[in-house]
Amino acid sequence: MPFLTLRAARIAYKDIGGGDPIVFIHGHPFDHRMWDAQAPLAERYRLILPDLRGYGQSGGEGYRTMLDEMALDIAYLLDALAVDKAVVCGLSMGGQVALDFYRLFPARVRALVIADSDARGETPETYQRRMDLIALIGRIGMRQYTEEHIHEYIAPASIKNRVVYDPLFAMMAGTRAEAAIAAHRGRAERRDHTAALASIAVPTLLVVGAEDHFTPPAVMEAMRARIPGARLVTIPGAGHLPNMETPVTFNEALETFLGQLGR
Repeated sequence: MPFLTLRAARIAYKDIGGGDPIVFIHGHPFDHRMWDAQAPLAERYRLILPDLRGYGQSGGEGYRTMLDEMALDIAYLLDALAVDKAVVCGLSMGGQVALDFYRLFPARVRALVIADSDARGETPETYQRRMDLIALIGRIGMRQYTEEHIHEYIAPASIKNRVVYDPLFAMMAGTRAEAAIAAHRGRAERRDHTAALASIAVPTLLVVGAEDHFTPPAVMEAMRARIPGARLVTIPGAGHLPNMETPVTFNEALETFLGQLGR
């Protein structure tokens, strides 16, 4: 897997296919492999799939990794790949990074795709829960955390699907605890984008699994109501990772949206 040294960090990435570029931003605690089921899109589009700072084969995490740092890394990566403008697609934490990328570089975003994410910042209660999670991961590590919590990330039907469960377990358990903790510290301090949603001026697709434990459809519907012209697709039978759990339906929604751009 190729990598570049960007902002004093090794950032690994895949760059496949040709055509209009799409940047896929993974969630936590995953890496670029969570988008493997979207690889067929490379027949028509150029797919750029980074491992975010601290995840997968990338390095660069410190005590705290802020989401806008990850957005800056993506901007530097696009510069290095001579990509001026792209569709930006992010899931969960990746959706929050996508919103920071749009905030910082709106002219570089052709369209937004945000899946199973939340534009809101932390409340005192959710902040404390994240601090408790940091302590838990520090105590038991990512493998035990994965064993105990993977069921929260996918719908019950997906737990029995080895094609979904096995790669998901490998990604989660393989994430370095130090990097996961650094990202959680950054997410605890993340920006609240709610008020800025009304200023999004590019085509936007929102996608959510109907059985999402972390960001249920009502959360995404609240985002849809605030983003001018946004479309929301709710996918039955999927949890927090519809791109992995129901890839055919997810890809169809994405391709329909992409096919309408520029018309």
